[in-house]
Amino acid sequence: MTRTMLKSKIHRAKITGTDLLYCGSITLDPAMIEAADLLPFEQVHVFNIANGARLVTYVIEGETTGSGEVCLNGAAARLAEPGDEIIILSFIEMSDEEARDHKPVILALEGDNCISGK
Repeated sequence: MTRTMLKSKIHRAKITGTDLLYCGSITLDPAMIEAADLLPFEQVHVFNIANGARLVTYVIEGETTGSGEVCLNGAAARLAEPGDEIIILSFIEMSDEEARDHKPVILALEGDNCISGK
């Protein structure tokens, strides 16, 4: 049996921009990607705290480390406004045995998408 477990969570990221004409995805600051143990093109779930919208997309790496960039692209851009707080989640499948010892990466953001404790 396998279980689907939370792998990574970025909590209370603020949308810094939207780009309706881009092909899709969520653009994230490279520092966030690394700290949350995500990879470019990894599937993520995005929950908008402001309006309840939920979507599934994939990560692309922003250009500037430390920028705090969080940009929803393509059709997803219609589901958020700059300043909205969101939760970004990724999941992993693992055996029941592995799941019992699994600890997800939880990344809390502060202010202008600053990584808490850094």
